[in-house]
Amino acid sequence: MGVIRAGQELRVLHLEDDAAYRKFVVNLLRREGMAVRFSHAESCEEFVHLLQGERFDLVISDYTLPAFDGLSALSIAKSIRPELPFIFLSGTMGEERAAEAVLNGATDYVLKDRPLRLVSVIRRAIREEGEREVRRSLEAQLLQAQKMECVGRLAGGVAHDFNNLLTVISGRADMLLSGKGELDPDREDLVEIRQAATRAAELTRRLLMFGRADHPRAQSLDPRVLVSDLLKMIRRLIGEDIEVVAELAEDAGWIRVDAAQMEQVLVNLAVNARDAMPRGGKLIIGVRTLDLDEDYASRHLDVLPGRYIELRVEDNGQGIAPEVLPHIFEPFFTTKEPGKGTGLGLSMVYGAVRQWGGHVEVRTSPGGGAAFLIYMPQAAESEFSVLPTEAQTCPRGCETVLLVEDDDMVRTIACRILRAGGYEVIEASNAQEALARIEKSGPRLDLLVTDVVMPGMSGWELVDLVRQNSPKTRALLISGYEAHQMLEKRMSDSYMHFLPKPFSMKTLSEKVREVLDAVE
Repeated sequence: MGVIRAGQELRVLHLEDDAAYRKFVVNLLRREGMAVRFSHAESCEEFVHLLQGERFDLVISDYTLPAFDGLSALSIAKSIRPELPFIFLSGTMGEERAAEAVLNGATDYVLKDRPLRLVSVIRRAIREEGEREVRRSLEAQLLQAQKMECVGRLAGGVAHDFNNLLTVISGRADMLLSGKGELDPDREDLVEIRQAATRAAELTRRLLMFGRADHPRAQSLDPRVLVSDLLKMIRRLIGEDIEVVAELAEDAGWIRVDAAQMEQVLVNLAVNARDAMPRGGKLIIGVRTLDLDEDYASRHLDVLPGRYIELRVEDNGQGIAPEVLPHIFEPFFTTKEPGKGTGLGLSMVYGAVRQWGGHVEVRTSPGGGAAFLIYMPQAAESEFSVLPTEAQTCPRGCETVLLVEDDDMVRTIACRILRAGGYEVIEASNAQEALARIEKSGPRLDLLVTDVVMPGMSGWELVDLVRQNSPKTRALLISGYEAHQMLEKRMSDSYMHFLPKPFSMKTLSEKVREVLDAVE
């Protein structure tokens, strides 16, 4: 729908019982340069059948018909295709009936003794409907953006609460592990608890990223492990009628990406493949290492010759039409019906891959399936080590630490960790209580450890007040949010440091020692 362009075919559903006049209308529009394809209906049943079964740009209807009347046709059209322009073309309508028709939703009317006016009425109706369609699309995009903003806020809140709970779980497990010998029968269970808490913390980070409340974070990872971990979820997403096969080469190397972002890339491609196989099929997800040579790089300007890891998502579905292929990575471009897709999936795939220095290639043919090939530069092996199973050695100290945390369980375990490390700990559940304790006891504070988001007063506001009277006090802010906008602006202050939740016994102990030993 939109402005009529040269060569564009206008699909018209014409309600007219006079065959000679139908032919006259067709010839009139073609003489005026319109490419038109007419379908005709003479009964109510035929009219409904055509509206439901075919796509039209316009309805032209006589007001008086042998089988039923034009107003009934208008009502039917508005119930089935409310956005479809509806023009009355009648010799018996009259001004009063015409006004009634417009009030009931008709786009316009033309009297049969003035047929030339029909051309301008059609052009205006198509143009205005095109403008409305653009407006509807923009409104839908705005609504989607608002929904995603709400999802982001919800995700941030849920992740914050989860991270508090995981801090307690990790901290308690660490405290218990520190007192267990290598042969203790409970040791293996405690290690599993701690590792499960670490994996859960990664899930909350992915939740934040889904809600766009987190920033991408690069890490080196084995793509074979990434695909293996995703297979179960992908099988649930795409259904039992599609066979999922993993082809993972043994000699595949490492890539440096954000794990959650790359998972989104693979899931989006898998879901697109499912939509291309409505009657079932086969989905292949492959990983291998290969060299892209000078010849390949010369044909793809965003590729440098070298060693790459190929992630392949291939289906045997309908394939991609040649006229669609150049547009598939464009934002908001979609071939799906309204409400069935945002048109952002493949643009996200392209953006994420390019962000980490990769390249996307598509190989397809109509009816021959499609293969999305992602080429990521090979990276060094992961810098992240496996969680240690032996008892953790934590640095110690004797300084005075004020710990401010509104979550009772998090505050309790953090105090236990710090006191076990030799620190003198003053605890408070909020900023007001912390200020009262400082005023009452007047101790020299070496370090203030405070949550960022608390009722009444934020953590960074508390830091400013404390340092007014104790300018040598260092500050360590903790938060269940991976990145806090206001906090990022303060990180240039040399006395200000940040530790995300959840943290382990060793992580908190090392960070506290790092902050206290830092040169301001």
